[in-house]
Order: sequence, then C-alpha cells, then structure tokens
Amino acid sequence: MKINKNIIILILIIILAILAILIVTHLNDGNGGAVTNGNQTVYHEVLANNSNDPGTVEVIRNIGNPHGKKIAYVVGLHPLEYQTHRTLVSQLQNMSNLNNSYDIYIINVTRDVGHYGDGSSDNSQGRQNGQNLAYQYVYPQIVNGSYDLAIDIHSNVGAYPYRTFVFSPVNEGLGESYASEVAGNCPDISYYSPESTTSGPYLTIPLNKNGVPAFYYEEYSFASQDVKNEHMVELILAVDNLQFK
Repeated sequence: MKINKNIIILILIIILAILAILIVTHLNDGNGGAVTNGNQTVYHEVLANNSNDPGTVEVIRNIGNPHGKKIAYVVGLHPLEYQTHRTLVSQLQNMSNLNNSYDIYIINVTRDVGHYGDGSSDNSQGRQNGQNLAYQYVYPQIVNGSYDLAIDIHSNVGAYPYRTFVFSPVNEGLGESYASEVAGNCPDISYYSPESTTSGPYLTIPLNKNGVPAFYYEEYSFASQDVKNEHMVELILAVDNLQFK
C-alpha cells in the first residue's frame, strides 16, 4: 500500500511535537526546575542531598509577588513537628494575591527521627540533626540572600502557657518587633517568649544578630488539621501585611 508523502511528514511533525512537550514537562517537574503558574515562576532547588548527611534540604523559591519584600520560611528543624511544617508548605503555596515574595526552606531529617512518647529530650538526636542541617545549609542561604525577614515554623505538645504563639529569641530587635506586630493582628496567635530554645543558636539567633530579623511560630501539635490551617492562614496574612522598617 502506497502512503502519501505528506501524511508521513505530518506524522513525523506530530511525533516531534509530542517529544518536545514530554521533554519540557520532565525538566519542569524535576528538582531544580521551574514551574510557571500564570505570571509567576516558582523554582524548586535541592540544596543538600549527601549520603553523609542525616537528611536532605531543598527550597521552593519565588512564591507570591517577585517584586515585594523577600521573606523566608523554614520548616523541618525538629522532625516530629512535621504536621505543622506540611501545613505551612501547603497553605502558602495555595495563597493568591500576596504582597511579598516567599521562599520555603524544607529540612527533611531521615536519620534518628524518633517519635512522640519515646522519652526523647530536647537534645534528642533527631532534633539535633535538623538543627545541624539548618545551620550548615539554610543559615548561609538566608543570611547572604538579602531577606527582609525569616520565620522558623515549629509545634509544641502543650507544655507552654500558650499553645499557638510567636516570639523572637533576641529581644529589642526587629525580629521581636515584627513578631509582636503579627501577634497583635491575629486573634488566635499570641506573643509568648519561652525561657530557652534549643534551635535558636542554629538559625534564628545568628540571623537576628547578623542583619536578618527572625522569629518563631509555634503551633499546638495535637490541634486538628482544620485549626492548624486556620491559624497558618492568619500567620501568612499577618506577615504579608507587615509594615517593614
């Protein structure tokens, strides 16, 4: 059977077009690729994936308004608090009409994670592994990245007088000022400063002392997911409407 030459050419063009689409899709879906949503391009980048490390570190860049203030969120320093970490990542990526540009640094501890109820102290190895990854990979990125603010996301088991709160471990600085402003604009988020924090020396304290205002957000670990979502939206919107100095 004789096949028309034009049909063969058309089939080849279609095949080449399909291959081109598959290649572009693969590049955009991989780590370090870019995903365009409307006029916004969000970048995914792996910062650490070394077999010698107790986990991995990645960053999602350019969420929101690329022309606004540059703000970093950090999740994963303490691996048992993953539900609140996931809440921030999910809620922030689904927000629209944001005023500022957001990067999310994600620490994924894979070694000695532990579990609630195992008697682990604040110095347990899983927590320390996350803190070490933060200091080694996240801190240099933020302190040298021209950020206007950084927020470290955590959760607690209810041992504090307040369950949902913000605070800065460094007093009388912009980190404390911004955290207080956020609390004042959130009906469900208080300002409360614990006596000490294990992760402070690995991220928020050196950031505050080296030019990047930083504070904590603490959520109650056993709150329902609906409550976690509601509180996280309050935090995101309050941060997005901060009056920067």
